[in-house]
Amino acid sequence: MLRDIDINEISDGKRYTKDDLVCMGCNDCDGCHKCCTGMGDSITLDPYDIYELTKGLNQSVESLLSNALELGVVDGIIQPHIKMQGKSNQCSFLSESGRCNIHSFRPGFCRLFPLGRIYDDGSFTYFHQINECPYPNKYKVKIKPWLGIPNLKEYEQYIIDWHFFLKDMQNFINECNDENLVKTLNMLILNTFYLTAYTSDKDFYIQFYNRLNNIKQKLSI
Repeated sequence: MLRDIDINEISDGKRYTKDDLVCMGCNDCDGCHKCCTGMGDSITLDPYDIYELTKGLNQSVESLLSNALELGVVDGIIQPHIKMQGKSNQCSFLSESGRCNIHSFRPGFCRLFPLGRIYDDGSFTYFHQINECPYPNKYKVKIKPWLGIPNLKEYEQYIIDWHFFLKDMQNFINECNDENLVKTLNMLILNTFYLTAYTSDKDFYIQFYNRLNNIKQKLSI
């Protein structure tokens, strides 16, 4: 999701890599779940998130979209996000006791929080959103274990490739005056990367890059 903000106003002014320490430790949230409520449609899911959720919950994307997820438009492109539910407007996967029911396979957005990413020169660095988490007396933790993602180097490259692919698609949509073509492109992206099931016992990255290469061939990019 593209954000028109001044990074210096919301961060400590530093840029980090996966091997850096950041003062954001919160003792496993210590029962707090403020970041899991009132998030609107901001918890956007990427293809890896869908792969992990469908595998972890043993449910199809269609099943999840009928309950816990919904579709929305992010920077001109249709993408799924976690639905906020109930009187407390909380994450669909939050338990009655305020704990995450999908913590071991939670989405990248949740793993990243309260970090963000700054993309430039074909890559990205992390930054710390210092006012997002209300937990007091934070301590330094290393980003790599904080994210808890296997094969982090491969994952980060995937995030880069996915981001810049979407950016190319967004630029095309912004310049396109043909509404039917925009709808067709959106449905192609949605079906290719989200609605077409991934094989849970096969490597995600191989499946993703096969789809990415196929769609690039179709679009001649």
